[in-house]
Parts: sequence; C-alpha cells; structure tokens
Amino acid sequence: MENLRNKIIIYTDGGARGNPGHAAIGVAMQDAEGHPVKGWGKAIGIATNNEAEYQAVVFALQKTKALFGSKKAKNTFMEVRMDSKLVANQLSGVYKIEEERLFPFFIKIWNLKMDFAGVSFAHVPREQNREADRLVNEALDTKESGSLFDV
Repeated sequence: MENLRNKIIIYTDGGARGNPGHAAIGVAMQDAEGHPVKGWGKAIGIATNNEAEYQAVVFALQKTKALFGSKKAKNTFMEVRMDSKLVANQLSGVYKIEEERLFPFFIKIWNLKMDFAGVSFAHVPREQNREADRLVNEALDTKESGSLFDV
C-alpha cells in the first residue's frame, strides 16, 4: 500500500511548434494532496511532439531523484500524469511502441523507474494538465535550446 507521505504527483507535457519543430517540455510536481511543489520548463531543440512528451517524463524522473536524493526516491511512489494518451498507454504497456525513435526514451524511463518505490503513468484530460502545458509554452517562447527555468 502506498504511503501518501511518500507519494508525488507529476504532470508532464511536451510539445513542438511544427512536427518536428522547436520543442519544449513542462513538468509540474505536486505532493499527494495536490499542493504545488516545483515546476520546470525547458526548451529542448528540434523534436517531434511524441519525442517531447517522452523527454518530459525522462526529465521528471531525473529531476525528482536529484531533488529527493537516492534514499528518499527509493521510498517514493510517483504518479506521472500526462495528456498524451499514446505515451501514457505505451509507458503502461497497453500500446506497443512502433516508432523506433521512441525506443531509447522508453528504455531510459524503464531504467529510471527502478530508482523509485513505484511509478505509474496515467492519461488525464488536457484541462487537468494546464500547468505543465503552460510551462511548455513558456519554454517554447524562449526558443533557447537547453534553457531551463524553475517555478
């Protein structure tokens, strides 16, 4: 059974203006009660929408482990929520990954999941993913690849 004190909810989003095109990711972290903890937006250069969605999840897992440290991460359950039904279902094993370009991201996420007590992936309506979407658009407006901002 999950301990709510050790549960983090992460909203992720990725987007590209053009497909492929200038792309960015957004990550919004909340505690188990839904209170905002931290958020990040980052321009990632040229990518497809799906690549950006995957990169947002990779970034979220890496940032959470860095923020918490290895010991706390091992005792933390993460629920990653996203408005990409395709990516949520691929990461949950419901859909097969057919785009070879996505395999490296999937493998990286699979390996990063081992750093936590548990990681689940869920599709949510776009309206519930507004903060991550806002961070993506803010990062896209900068268009400086690699630029990162915290909120």
